[in-house]
Amino acid sequence: MIQVSEIGLVLDIVDQRNLIDTFFCYLGGKASLFVSHSVSSDYLLRIGNGIEETCNDDNVRLPDEICIPYTGEDDDVDRLIEEIFPSLETNMHNRDYITSQAILSTKNENVDKINMRFIDRFSGQEMVYHSFDVAVDDPNNNYPPEFLNSLTPSELPPHMLKLKVNCPVILLRNLDPPNGLCHGTRLIIRDFHINTIDAEIVLGQHAGKRVFLPRIPLCPSDDEIFPFKFKRTQFPLRLSFAMTVNKAQGHTIPHVGVYLPNPVFSHGQLYVALSRATTRSNVKILAAGEMVLSKNSNETYTKNIVYKEVLTS
Repeated sequence: MIQVSEIGLVLDIVDQRNLIDTFFCYLGGKASLFVSHSVSSDYLLRIGNGIEETCNDDNVRLPDEICIPYTGEDDDVDRLIEEIFPSLETNMHNRDYITSQAILSTKNENVDKINMRFIDRFSGQEMVYHSFDVAVDDPNNNYPPEFLNSLTPSELPPHMLKLKVNCPVILLRNLDPPNGLCHGTRLIIRDFHINTIDAEIVLGQHAGKRVFLPRIPLCPSDDEIFPFKFKRTQFPLRLSFAMTVNKAQGHTIPHVGVYLPNPVFSHGQLYVALSRATTRSNVKILAAGEMVLSKNSNETYTKNIVYKEVLTS
């Protein structure tokens, strides 16, 4: 999710830019790949600047060729997976294949659902790590561990972290930035130990470096809505077959699937999701539920949120 305040930080420095220019600065130019190399650059510009034609409360029509028809059946997600990860069983241990595609969604609950489908299909040695959760300043034990285990705040790993050798993950904390272990670093799992995980950095200047990741104490950010504070000791990782749009910021992903069982809810979110891939032909979107408005069976509409005052301030 791109927060308005984050875009505002860029606009304080660069005035009177459109959203493409703004994101070009914010992401170090990586968001420009879709614009530069795709025949859909005009469409993406209109989405980013909020000037694409809308109907019924900010809904825009998606190009037919990037849409996967929504039927309401459970296998809709499987069809999206097959589009973005073709021949998964054959290529699942190919590092370039695994890191060249991802499915993006707006909420962690959607991402977790897709990641669990992937990890269940993935072959290889499996390890499940359970977190140690404790409420802070809770002498009366009002928040038992079983309750804390059920919580999955957006910036924390899950209580039950299910991994397999060669599966992709994303790092959730800055552990050692000079050596490539930053929040958002993508890695491949190589081996398991009781208190450490052996992983390989797969992108950037540190690609190919093997690292050992420890369990660390983690707390939800202050903007998480809880009436109490708690600490989770766990490996700071999430699976990254699928990831949130927020986590995909700054990454160029050749093949991108976008899963929208719920409408986008933040300024610029649809633009960011569509602009991760290098070409329009490498993007597929499955839009479902209340945000899909079909004038006929061949048209799909979804919400686009752009606060134009942010772009001109």
